[in-house]
Amino acid sequence: MLKNIDPALNADVLHALRSMGHGDRIAIVDANFPADTIARHTRLGLPLHIANVSAARAVRAILYVMPLDTPLQPSAARLTPDGEAGELPDVQREVQAELVRADGILSKMYAIERFAFHEEAKRAYCIIVTGEARRFGSFLFTKGVVPPASHWHEAVAG
Repeated sequence: MLKNIDPALNADVLHALRSMGHGDRIAIVDANFPADTIARHTRLGLPLHIANVSAARAVRAILYVMPLDTPLQPSAARLTPDGEAGELPDVQREVQAELVRADGILSKMYAIERFAFHEEAKRAYCIIVTGEARRFGSFLFTKGVVPPASHWHEAVAG
């Protein structure tokens, strides 16, 4: 265990998040997602797991340590029910609430149809599989930057 690190974030996930750079994307997917097949195309090449937690719980843990890209471009996407891009299932509303918690502003997720989402996920840095059993619990996030004042060494020195 580490202090101030959510226990849902295992060593493999933390390593991937730390290795990602500005503009890299991460796919956080539900238990029904074809993660092994799609992950073979990602930079990491294999799926990672945050087992036994909901999508919202996994997103909360990840966004606590990973900044989203600037609000000037969309940095959060959701897999949409076919032909229902306007509707938000409960799982997506819960993740939307975590985005607000992390950013302090309403960062709306943009919709991506299922097969287009699969293609976008192939270009992600990595795929993290959650224990989410509900349908449409899959998301893409683009990593932003940490401002210099937020760096650990400056916080300790200051």
